Amino acid sequence: MKLLSILKSKDLHYAVALIAIAFLVNIIPSKIAIALGIPVFIDSIGTILAGMLGGTLPAVIVGFCSNAFNSISDLPTLYYGIISILIGAMAAIFQQKGYFRTLPKIIVMVLMFAILGGVLGSVLTYFLYGYDFGEGVSAPFAIGIHEHLGLSKFTSQLVADFIIDVIDKIFVVAAVIITYHKIPLHIKTHCSRVFLFDPNPVAQLEADGTRAIKHSLLRRVVVIVITAEILLGVLASITGFVLYRQQSIEKFTDIAHGLTEAASVAVDTERIDEFIEKGRKAEGYIDIEQKLYKMRDGFPQALYLYVYRIQPDGCHVVFDLDTKEGEKASQPGDLIDFDPSFEPFLPQLLKGEPIEPIISDDQYGWLLTVYKPLKNSSGKTVAYIAADISMGEIITDQAEFFIKLLSMFFGVSILIMSIMLEFVNRRIVHPVNRMASAAIHFAYNMEQDRANDMHEIKSLNIHTSDEIEHLYKAFTKTCMDSIGFINRLEAAAERIQHMQDEIIINFAEMVEARDTSTGNHIKKTAFYVEAIARELLKEGKYSDVLDEKYIEKLKRSAPLHDIGKIAVSDLILNKPGKLTDDEFAIMKSHTTEGTNILAKIEANTNDTMDYNYLKESMEMAHYHHEKWDGTGYPTGIKGEEIPLSARIMAVADVFDALVAERVYKKPFTYEKAMAIITEGAGKHFDPTVVEAFCHISEKLYAERTTLNNKV
Repeated sequence: MKLLSILKSKDLHYAVALIAIAFLVNIIPSKIAIALGIPVFIDSIGTILAGMLGGTLPAVIVGFCSNAFNSISDLPTLYYGIISILIGAMAAIFQQKGYFRTLPKIIVMVLMFAILGGVLGSVLTYFLYGYDFGEGVSAPFAIGIHEHLGLSKFTSQLVADFIIDVIDKIFVVAAVIITYHKIPLHIKTHCSRVFLFDPNPVAQLEADGTRAIKHSLLRRVVVIVITAEILLGVLASITGFVLYRQQSIEKFTDIAHGLTEAASVAVDTERIDEFIEKGRKAEGYIDIEQKLYKMRDGFPQALYLYVYRIQPDGCHVVFDLDTKEGEKASQPGDLIDFDPSFEPFLPQLLKGEPIEPIISDDQYGWLLTVYKPLKNSSGKTVAYIAADISMGEIITDQAEFFIKLLSMFFGVSILIMSIMLEFVNRRIVHPVNRMASAAIHFAYNMEQDRANDMHEIKSLNIHTSDEIEHLYKAFTKTCMDSIGFINRLEAAAERIQHMQDEIIINFAEMVEARDTSTGNHIKKTAFYVEAIARELLKEGKYSDVLDEKYIEKLKRSAPLHDIGKIAVSDLILNKPGKLTDDEFAIMKSHTTEGTNILAKIEANTNDTMDYNYLKESMEMAHYHHEKWDGTGYPTGIKGEEIPLSARIMAVADVFDALVAERVYKKPFTYEKAMAIITEGAGKHFDPTVVEAFCHISEKLYAERTTLNNKV
């Protein structure tokens, strides 16, 4: 899998099909609407649908390609591609946040789409074409708003565009939702998987309930890329603006040079003095003036065209044309003071030398002026012909270029950025997240779970041919090594536990061997304790305490319940008759002595043994002679104050003592033993434990022979 998953033939087919179908869904309905004269655009259905199905990348591609296709017949459409791209990206975000599911959010979504398409589109139109009304479907509506509400042309057009776009987006979103719900689930799922897009994301949580990822790597990459794009866009725009400004000035300078060059041919340089003195009364003056008007009008960018004789006392008017807006010009022979911006050039002008174009901002406005010397037949400069180009024309031209540059740059940038982010997501973020997810869910507790999880890790099969693949291989090796180490630890722990159990059982049997009347009492009681606990679990009793782990601890703890008898004299343990009060007091001390012995073991082993196991052993040893009604020993506690382990052991201990033969008595029959047990329910024993024991006691009694053979 050396190539991206999207390059698999099946995935590629889905990706191409999604983009192609969404593109056609954009183009065909909009063309039909235009042909039928329907006052809506419905040209973003495919873009939004692509965003819902596959996320940002296909939506951006569809939006950009749709505008690029439409620009073949209408070039300015390409400049609006940024709007289509933003609508597609926003659709993907809305889908992830579930906005397509509830009516209030759908309304918000329609308004947001309309702001992009209507408001932003209207502002873009203003910068491209100026204040006047457009020629689109909203133009009649905008004119009506302007005439009836008195709003400015720009505001009227903006309001009209927004309202029309709200109507358009209502139809679009309705069509998208209906279409989306008609698409089979497996197609939706596969489209989202192809583009690694989750339309219904569920936040991954850690074990403690916190979010698994607080700061997404992809989000940081997005921030970095967007920041870089903005900085690059600003730099490119400034550079482009400066270059275009210089180019525009050069272009308008060439226009001014062309006008002055053409106009200079019409002026009779031998009669300049006569024209200044007689003005329009001079023969041929008006004809020359008319020619100058025609030439000036042939250059739309030209604002002023005039001929001056430069003298030390000022500028003597030879020809000066009225402006296109009707502003009256100076009359022949008038003397005009030098403009301050021309003072640095006066020495050259007085000498009749050519000067560089001048940009000035004075009472006549912000102008680009080109002066051309007019020479007579002897080669002497007798006047200057000048053409003024309004810098406002240059600024308008620059603004239009700047907006086109920005819209094109950011449209293409978003497309490139989406592709880059898809690449980063596939090659970095997605593989890392898959490894992280596998690590988070890796189960160390059971061998089969570890084997299954290791299989899952190997099935990730990450091949990116870079550091990510190297990390994956290191991660896989670490997991395999960890599993091997854990298996060895578990085997060692199992051997140690088995050894501990054997030592303790042998120790308990040594204690038991001193009491010739008990037989295999500790092993039988352990068997009864486990059976009673499992019956309680089966019946759902004490479910807040009982589980498999707890039962295992009871089974291991039970043999230690009489370990304190090691402190009791053999004479008392094996006395065939009734014990005296003093002897019985010593016998009762085996509960506290057993607890002390186990506590000392726990302290000396420094937590190398299972503390919970020893805790149950200590509780069972200490409390197994306590009674439900509080008349037991050594503490006299009652009811559920007595640990459950001790309450279970009490039934098992007494039952085995009753049915077993002791030096001081014959074994009781099963019926008599059970009568004593049931009679003791609520007095000596926990009634719930007795009830569970009654359900299995006959079976346990029948198994005593088999148990004797086993033990």
